[in-house]
Amino acid sequence: MFTRAFTKGRITAMLLVVLSLLVSACGSQTTAPAPAAEEARTITHAMGETKITGTPQRIVVLTTQGTESLLALGIKPVGAVKSWIGDPWYDHIKDQMGGVEVVGDETQPNMELIASLKPDLILGTKVRQEKIYTQLSSIAPTVFTENLGDSMIENFELYTQALNKEAEGKAVLDAFNKTIEEAKPKLGDKTKMQVSMARFQPGKVRAYLKNNFAGVILDKIGFARPEAQNKDEFTQDIAKEQINLLDGDVFFYFTSDREGDDGATKTAKEWLSDPLAQNMKVVKTGRAYLVNEAIWNSSGGILAAELMVKDVERIFGEIK
Repeated sequence: MFTRAFTKGRITAMLLVVLSLLVSACGSQTTAPAPAAEEARTITHAMGETKITGTPQRIVVLTTQGTESLLALGIKPVGAVKSWIGDPWYDHIKDQMGGVEVVGDETQPNMELIASLKPDLILGTKVRQEKIYTQLSSIAPTVFTENLGDSMIENFELYTQALNKEAEGKAVLDAFNKTIEEAKPKLGDKTKMQVSMARFQPGKVRAYLKNNFAGVILDKIGFARPEAQNKDEFTQDIAKEQINLLDGDVFFYFTSDREGDDGATKTAKEWLSDPLAQNMKVVKTGRAYLVNEAIWNSSGGILAAELMVKDVERIFGEIK
């Protein structure tokens, strides 16, 4: 009788000790704080202010310049406008664009397709898409640059803010600036040569002055420009009788042929074979160079800028 009661008493006591230990252990555990919500950032851009939370993962980009900004940062967009040249991408980016959905072109983005991709950020530009900004903003947070062309660096920096990739963006720009600085000693006194530049379109020719994509890069390298082109302006349309405005020590030109139409190339041949052109110093010395239109003009992005500097180094390396 005594033994049985003693055994039951011990068991009861042991259970109480175990329960006490469990309660004590639970009380001593530190409760892990719930993860803080990702911080919202306000991005000021061409259309006002946009709030973006955290780091966007599904980006739709509506400029070819913006596409290169993403690729330079190691980001593949879920959707992008088609390149102005190529089917559907420029040759210098096509290997990086596998699986990216084509969402129209810069002037006519496909709104339904953009919405179906469920983006968490849309990047575009006021100069192309101002009229559809409100519609785009109803799909996802949307950030616009003011324009394109000569503002490549500023646009890249704006996009890195929207993407929450400012540190990575600084590294990309530092690398580009290094490319520019390394080019200068290679070119030496050749940067004193006056560089002329023009774009040929079907039946139309434009002198390219300083405030355009290629003009800014030439200026960063330190090239001189002929007096007629040494202006802080974008372009100047010229008539054939004014072709001497394209003269200089070196002449770079690109032809804007589109989708099998070679009208721009025909215009270039017609103009450059004209007696007025044959009289130009740059033609007589054989220093008129046809360059890649995608790299020197229509792409307008940071990857093209790197390639353009390499073009300049190569071409001037051949000039005695």
